[in-house]
Amino acid sequence: MSMDVTFREAAAVPRTESVAYSHLSVELGHIYAEDFGDGCRELRRKFERIAAWTQAIPALAAVGLNPGRQPRISTCFLVDDYFHRFGTPGEVIPQVRSTAAEYGLVLDYVARESSFARHEDVELARLVVDALVVEPPRHTTGSRPPLSESGWLSNGQRSPGQAVGPAMTLPPRWSPPVESGDPPHSIFVDVELWSDEAKGRVWACALLASVWQLTRLGLLRHRGETITQPYRLPAGEPLPADWDELPGLIQLNPQATPFCAYRSVTLMDIRYLPVEHAVRTILSQVAVPSAVARQAADRARGEGLTLPEELVDRLSYVFIGG
Repeated sequence: MSMDVTFREAAAVPRTESVAYSHLSVELGHIYAEDFGDGCRELRRKFERIAAWTQAIPALAAVGLNPGRQPRISTCFLVDDYFHRFGTPGEVIPQVRSTAAEYGLVLDYVARESSFARHEDVELARLVVDALVVEPPRHTTGSRPPLSESGWLSNGQRSPGQAVGPAMTLPPRWSPPVESGDPPHSIFVDVELWSDEAKGRVWACALLASVWQLTRLGLLRHRGETITQPYRLPAGEPLPADWDELPGLIQLNPQATPFCAYRSVTLMDIRYLPVEHAVRTILSQVAVPSAVARQAADRARGEGLTLPEELVDRLSYVFIGG
């Protein structure tokens, strides 16, 4: 009996780095420049509305866990230092923490939005774009440029473009856009992922938020390695005076459970719902490497959890109006 044997050096086998997981990552909001006007009145209003909803978080985190197991919950917030720079880390971060504490909220981690465009020498936004698996629309003519050129991603088949045809011919008949999956009634979404401007490429908010969600779920890797690791600020070390000098992800609470989690819940103002719809459109077409997906699923299963196969089903939201 013959047997085919393949020898491979251990160093040639790709290694997928693992991460520690909490059961639930809770985002307590995006922080923008306007939150700091008028004596941080808007920031207080934001945390006041969020505080009531956080009371239900422990029960949500415990769903599916083995009986008697205490859920691990980490909290985080995101500061916009990509589209609008404001203040300094030494001014903004302590103010956010103290305001949250007024409403009984503990902030474990803070992240900079610009770090999800590029972290050191890795362009994270490009990494996610390259992981997109776009379904070719049916009955298309190729008149619209591909994603790599246009920077637009949809969740289905677009209306046909008004291409110029030969003289004396009728224009093509209009047909409506169609959402993938053949739902009874389509809700079509077309998402701009970036714009090319005089100062260079500007990544869209929805794409950066997608990178943020993948990071929170512990599913983002570059050549098998994790990229954004929480930096624990040593006791007594002052925060830097410039955002670019601040690590992309800071651990504020020494007792915090791991930053990454099997599932995430995001509490935010209702006006960000369209952005998060776009985020879900993006993430529904991201191909997570099989080794990374398997690693997260196996770890969760060991704790009695069965993770949804669809990535977007691991994300939950509370949109707060008023």
